[in-house]
Amino acid sequence: MYRTSYFFTLGIGVTLLLTACMGVQSVVPNPRTINLTSLSGVQDVISFDVSTDNDKIHALVAGKLSDKTKLTVVRYVSSEDGGQHWNAAVDIATDSNPIAVRGNDVQIAATGDNRVAIWQTKGEFPSMGPMVSYYSHDAGKTWHKGVNPAVDNNGDQAHIDVIADKKGIFHAVWLADPEENGYQSLRYARSLNGGEQWQASQKLDDSTCSCCWNTLAVSPSGELNILYRDMKPRDMALMQSSDNGVTWRRTSTVGTFGWQFDGCPHIGGGLAVDEHNVLYSSVWTGLDGKSGLYTLRSSDNGNTWSTPQAIGKLASHSDIAVNQQQLAMIWDEREPDGLSIFSAQSKDGGSTWSTAQRLSATGIMATHPRIISIEHGFLALWTEKHNKQPSQWMVKMLDE
Repeated sequence: MYRTSYFFTLGIGVTLLLTACMGVQSVVPNPRTINLTSLSGVQDVISFDVSTDNDKIHALVAGKLSDKTKLTVVRYVSSEDGGQHWNAAVDIATDSNPIAVRGNDVQIAATGDNRVAIWQTKGEFPSMGPMVSYYSHDAGKTWHKGVNPAVDNNGDQAHIDVIADKKGIFHAVWLADPEENGYQSLRYARSLNGGEQWQASQKLDDSTCSCCWNTLAVSPSGELNILYRDMKPRDMALMQSSDNGVTWRRTSTVGTFGWQFDGCPHIGGGLAVDEHNVLYSSVWTGLDGKSGLYTLRSSDNGNTWSTPQAIGKLASHSDIAVNQQQLAMIWDEREPDGLSIFSAQSKDGGSTWSTAQRLSATGIMATHPRIISIEHGFLALWTEKHNKQPSQWMVKMLDE
C-alpha cells in the first residue's frame, strides 16, 4: 500500500513537464528543517498525521522503537509556537497492532481540550483489519480507548480521515466493504461527545477506488467537504454536507479527466478552504497524455471548478493549504536519484505560482508530504529515508 508503487502499477511512461510559472529550483535545504524523529521517541517512523486547532499543532506518529523489535507504538506530540518547539511525546497505544504506512496513515483531530486519534489495525488477513479509536479530554495528557466508528470490526476499514468542526463535533470517513460486495465504499460517522461514542455510520458512495486516501475539510460557513477518488471514472470527487453530517450530497468531480482505470493508483488529493469559502484542491490523474499533478479552484462552493493547472508529470502525492490570501502547495516528485519534496506558493488564488523550491536533500526517498497553515506562513512535514537507514520525520517552516 506504499503509494510510490503507482509507477509500476500503472506502467505509465512519464517525463518532467512543469508549467511556465513552476520551474524547479535546486537549492540547499533550508537550515530551519527540524528532525522530529528523536523527539517522537521512535527510531523508524512509518506513519504520521498533523492537524491544527487555532494556533496549536497536533501530530500523531507511529513507528518502531528499535531495529531489534517489531513493536509499533503510536504517540501524540504537539506544538504551541508554530512548530519551533514541541512538547514531549505521549504514548497513546503500544499494543494496538496498527496497520500504518504512508498513504494509509494514522489520523488525529483536536478541538479545545478534546483529541481523537484513529488508525487501522491488523485483522484476520494480512494488510486488512478494523479501525481503532482513542480519545483524550485533557488536551492529550491521557488517552482512553473508544469504540470503532464503523458498524463492526469485520473486513477492511482503511484510508481514514478525521476532523473536528467549530461546534466540537468530530467527523470520520474511511473506506470499507461490510456487505462484502468485492469493492470499497465511502463511509462516514460522527461523534458528539469528544470521540467516546460514534453515531451510526452512513454509506456515502457505494463504489469508490479502494486504495486512495480521503481528505476532509471544514468551510468557515460550516460546510463539510470530502475529497475522494471515485470508481468510474477514477477522477477525484467532492462530497458535501451542510447540516453537520446528517445528510450528504455528491457535489462535483474535481478535475474531469474521464480517467478509466481498473487498478490502484494509491494517490488521493489535497483540499483547503479560505475565509471566503473558496475551495482549493490538488489532484492527480493517470490519464494517458495528461498524467500528473494538477491544482484547481472553486468559488461557488465546489459546484464548478477552474481548468486544471498542471504542476508536473513526475509529481504525485500532494497537499495544499491556505493562509488568508496566500496558498501553499507541496508534493513529492520522482528524480533520477530518488524522490524529493517540492513546494510553491501563490498570492493570487492559484492563478500563478512561485518557482518550485526543493525542501528535501537530493539522493534520498522523501515522500508523502503534508502542509499546514501557521501564524506567519506554513509548516511542511514529510518522511524521508536514506539508503537502508530508518525512516525519518522531517519538519520545515516556510515563510509567506
